[in-house]
Amino acid sequence: MRTATRRFALWRADLQGSVCAAPEECVDNLRHLDVVPVVLEHRVHGVTATREVFETSLRDGQFTGVVWPGDLRPGVRVTVVWHAADNTVVAHTTPLDEPVSVDGVDYFHEYDPKVVTREFEAGTSNWSRVLHAVCKHGWVFDDGSAVFAEAKVAGKAGLGRGAKGAFLLKNAVEQLIREGYVTRVTGSGDSSFPAVEGADPVEMLFYAPLVEPAEPPGATDRRDHWVHGFVRKLPPGAQPSEKQLSEYQRALDSEQIDAPLEPGYTFVKKHHRH
Repeated sequence: MRTATRRFALWRADLQGSVCAAPEECVDNLRHLDVVPVVLEHRVHGVTATREVFETSLRDGQFTGVVWPGDLRPGVRVTVVWHAADNTVVAHTTPLDEPVSVDGVDYFHEYDPKVVTREFEAGTSNWSRVLHAVCKHGWVFDDGSAVFAEAKVAGKAGLGRGAKGAFLLKNAVEQLIREGYVTRVTGSGDSSFPAVEGADPVEMLFYAPLVEPAEPPGATDRRDHWVHGFVRKLPPGAQPSEKQLSEYQRALDSEQIDAPLEPGYTFVKKHHRH
């Protein structure tokens, strides 16, 4: 064996804990070493090439002491290569051809959409806590979309019980639908979509991440801002409503948008996002 390679997606715990997964094939060869140098090759914001060497320890199949660059986000893929001949370890990220924003979070390197969704970080707003419940506890598809039974959200979002909790949940869900984050669909169980044949139908919330070109590095914080109309993915088999088609046509006629409305997508009109 000349080399062994492992490719994985970074979780938030990896970034915060400064750990890097090791190829299984190298563990027996390196476990006796007190220090294992790990080279990290990375392009900052996908552009500026850097190369750092970290003096790490191998523990439980992970290299500890790898300080990840600040432009990496949960979900970014890392490739780790062990060269058996000289016991060297080289890790690297892979820049995207064009950086993207996934629901407002910029990615400059190849990433795993499923991990990005699972690691959605809840803010203090009610809507973000509801969306976090869908992403964390629902079923996540390969493209990063997720689905979760709406009735189960109340117990996961932490908005409280009783009439007040129900009121807050209702408003949060309506805001998510209005701003294009989620769509109501019919599934079964906690997170089966489409519905299993013969199973009782269950109302669900379907989330599809919005992937768009990223703002240049250093752009202003846009967490509270006006959002121009955009097209967003729908659940499999779903179609935009007549109202959404009409709003899309008006936006097209007024040159507010030039993106085609492909099958399986809907239009979300201009709105203020908090």
